[in-house]
Amino acid sequence: MILKGRGISRGKARGKVTLIETPFSFLGGVDPKTGILTVASGMEGKSIRDSIFAFPFGKGSTVGSYTILQMKKEGTAPAAMVNQKAETIVATGAVMAGVPMIDSIDPGMLRDGDEAIVDGETGEMELPHVEQVDVVTCILRFKERILILKRSQRVSTNQGMWAGVSGYIEEGEIPLETARKEIIEETGIADFELVRSGEILKVRSGPWIWCIHPFLFEAQGPDVTIDWEHTEYRWIEPEDIDHGTTVPGFQLVLRSII
Repeated sequence: MILKGRGISRGKARGKVTLIETPFSFLGGVDPKTGILTVASGMEGKSIRDSIFAFPFGKGSTVGSYTILQMKKEGTAPAAMVNQKAETIVATGAVMAGVPMIDSIDPGMLRDGDEAIVDGETGEMELPHVEQVDVVTCILRFKERILILKRSQRVSTNQGMWAGVSGYIEEGEIPLETARKEIIEETGIADFELVRSGEILKVRSGPWIWCIHPFLFEAQGPDVTIDWEHTEYRWIEPEDIDHGTTVPGFQLVLRSII
């Protein structure tokens, strides 16, 4: 899987991701002599030395740029840095120290410990052990209620969780064609109309990045005949969903399409 970002500081590096989900300051956030994060970072005791250090964006004093340079001289600097949005302090430090850096990468697509390759010239981040999977998720609506289905133990992922109608987009298939096919197969409903489609959503779950193509359809009746992929179904008000029991990204789909 390759994530496309923007190159900030040239160079190429490989290592394991150290991920911080909050803005980070190199001044006070890390001991430059050891590369170990301090209590101020919220990840006390973790080392960023030789890692692919990922965080949303930098903050703090301009001295942070020189902290990065000092770490390079001490041999404690990260192998590369990845940001959602680069700011001047970190970008300047990366260039001064010759540490590869990219930005425009969503931290939500990363997990602590991921194996990664960062190319500061192309702006790309490769995750060799993460797979991109293209799927459709269909919200089927009838009289202001939506259909949710409980996934059986026979499916390959997210067993026992509630979802909309979903399925893999096969090679050569158009997403809308996949959506219509899956509705008929999974619900037995053949009379429905497309209301709208949504922008592609990306959700990380385990070793997969799900590229979700969302659709909203209006059903002409409530009768459902489920197939082997599900054990139960319900027509519910959207606000009644318990998001703790739904598949990853389902809440995003609802917000984008309802």
